[in-house]
Amino acid sequence: MSDRLNEDSLADLPEGVRRPAYDRRGVKTGIVHLGVGAFHRAHQAVYTDDVLGEDPQWGIVAASLRSSDTYDALQPQDGLYTLSVRSKEGEALRIVGSIRRVIVAPRAADDLLDAMADPQTRIVTLTVTEKGYCHDPATGTLNEDHPDIVHDLAYRRTPRSAPGFIVEALRRRRLAGVPPFTVLTCDNLPSNGRTVKRVLARFAELVDPELGRFVANEVPCPSTMVDRIVPATSDQDRERIGETLGVEDAWPVVTEPFTQWVIEDRFPQGRPAWENAGAEFVTDVEPYEHMKLRLLNGSHSTLAYLGYLAGYETVADTMTDPAFVRLIEGLMDEEVTPTLHMPPGADLTSYKRALIERFKNPALKHRTWQIAMDGSQKLPQRLLGTVRDRLRDGASIARLSLGVAAWMRYVTGIDEKGAPIDVRDPMAARLRELADRAGGSAERLASALFGVREIFGDDLPKDPRFTEAVTENLTRLYEKGAKRTVSEFGAD
Repeated sequence: MSDRLNEDSLADLPEGVRRPAYDRRGVKTGIVHLGVGAFHRAHQAVYTDDVLGEDPQWGIVAASLRSSDTYDALQPQDGLYTLSVRSKEGEALRIVGSIRRVIVAPRAADDLLDAMADPQTRIVTLTVTEKGYCHDPATGTLNEDHPDIVHDLAYRRTPRSAPGFIVEALRRRRLAGVPPFTVLTCDNLPSNGRTVKRVLARFAELVDPELGRFVANEVPCPSTMVDRIVPATSDQDRERIGETLGVEDAWPVVTEPFTQWVIEDRFPQGRPAWENAGAEFVTDVEPYEHMKLRLLNGSHSTLAYLGYLAGYETVADTMTDPAFVRLIEGLMDEEVTPTLHMPPGADLTSYKRALIERFKNPALKHRTWQIAMDGSQKLPQRLLGTVRDRLRDGASIARLSLGVAAWMRYVTGIDEKGAPIDVRDPMAARLRELADRAGGSAERLASALFGVREIFGDDLPKDPRFTEAVTENLTRLYEKGAKRTVSEFGAD
């Protein structure tokens, strides 16, 4: 296919493909987004696209902090891309136009800082994943020894990290007398707004104590909860979507029908009317955040590690096994739900039922290996917070500890058949070294990994209720394998 999706080809797309319902030539930049990955393009960019017809001042300049892949795909397409919403009923395509341009930060730091410092920019959003905040996941504080933080403190004008870019842009705005933008994180961090404020304020303090006070007192960082399952785009997706469009889209995004965005409403410089696109503005996001992190993300990670070890390639494949369904339903109902405290009107039963159906969606090829990435950063939020609450209440952690044990088995880098596992994690080398020293002993492996303070903190390794439950499940995984362990667990 020689033709490419772009402004010129929009008019020739098939009738069933939804197009931007506004004139893109009139859109101004009001948002800078850091971390232009698939999730942002399936979530926040879509909510913004839905309201640009009402208010065109909220176009997005999106930045990649690492690779040029997204720039290379979207720049020839005038920032346009296809959103494919897939379910068992079929596929619906729409073209999203809210991203005005893409910046590759490592080769255009000045361009990105200029965009962030521009008075027209009033919101900076982030989807940089848990590891992108350069923080200690166990404590939620800035990791001052992180190589990117060390670099950014020494070279303020050419930052590498999200905190480095944000604080330098805020410093420039302050010097110019421009009010600070709102920092809106859309990543899975506990109390994500407060966590980001803590990280940014500490980084700013290390730059200049007065700047640190300014960030701590003046920069709004609302909390959010985001929810949508977005698998990695495959070559088959590109080919199928291209055939339907009649033009090539180098990087479409595939997702599910369900989407949710809950936002703490603190935007002193204004914001888009995202509520008109279905976002929910609340005074306290924390109950929704716990609901999503613990029910969806905790279940997802448990499915990913156990499913991968059991030989299942995708979540939907894993959920064809009734034993896995029983395990996840039990995890949600018996161990997670008692730790949640939802506002009146929240329907946890319907939410959990919908999660099971979403996990079973055969149209989404969400690989267990993809979800298993960066477990050292995800475990504290997805499983260990729930573990702490259950231990505090003297309650069982049988299924939660199995998820933790499955992560331990996974990060050894060797699967149940002796084949290598491509473990993608900021701590992969350190975790593999600890696993190699354990020499295949579940007890030695568990003991070594409990010593990784950045993950487990100081409290959990000292609690025998936790360490014994995890070690016992890890022993089962070594002796029986994941599939049999889950099958026997589900039959108890």
